[in-house]
Amino acid sequence: MPDLIPFPRERSGQRPRLLDAFCCQGGAAKGYADAGFDVTGIDLNPQPRYPYPFIQGDAVAFLRAYGHEFDAIHASPPCQHDSACQRIQRNTHPDLIAPTRTALKATGRPWVLENVGGALPKLRRPVMLCVPMFGVRTYRHRYFEPGGGLTLPQPTHPEHTVPQAKMGRPVLEGWYGQHVGNFSGVAHAREVMGVPWMNRDGIRECIPPAYTAWLGTHLLARLTGAEAAA
Repeated sequence: MPDLIPFPRERSGQRPRLLDAFCCQGGAAKGYADAGFDVTGIDLNPQPRYPYPFIQGDAVAFLRAYGHEFDAIHASPPCQHDSACQRIQRNTHPDLIAPTRTALKATGRPWVLENVGGALPKLRRPVMLCVPMFGVRTYRHRYFEPGGGLTLPQPTHPEHTVPQAKMGRPVLEGWYGQHVGNFSGVAHAREVMGVPWMNRDGIRECIPPAYTAWLGTHLLARLTGAEAAA
């Protein structure tokens, strides 16, 4: 139960506190930490690779009970329900976008709700991020719905001109890797994505830290009343 979950309530310094809900191995967390947040992650499953303070538990229940104690929140409910490969395999997964949004709204804090393209009809005025926007050498589209008074500009999306290796194939010189599924080249993916602590399972689902470093500047601007650079 949420009231039995211990978590660090004391600030380690002057940095604002961000809750990373459904945190997995911490791709989102790294970017927010780089932007200037003290990050705490929560996930239903153990995450021994998570590089920041971690709580194991139900993320939606925790949001309802304790979300208001943080300065800002990022939530990435599992994307499998809206993943094309899961539909092909006829696997079933819970749809947690709506209950997560409801819990986020109740906190009264600024928040970001992330998911994949298959969930786009359920997201409200999201921005789409792709890593070439930030100089990262791969393609990965993710959608980010802002809330709690946060607004986000839509960055210009560069044209996909660099060829991308097919899923599971080695990455040729000058090409981009496709770091999903049972991909090859974990060491290369770690370097490209900026997640040296992750294994294959973490990389294929992670949010590149470059995304959340950018999102974090906008969250900090919302908290301080300043204007973030687009």
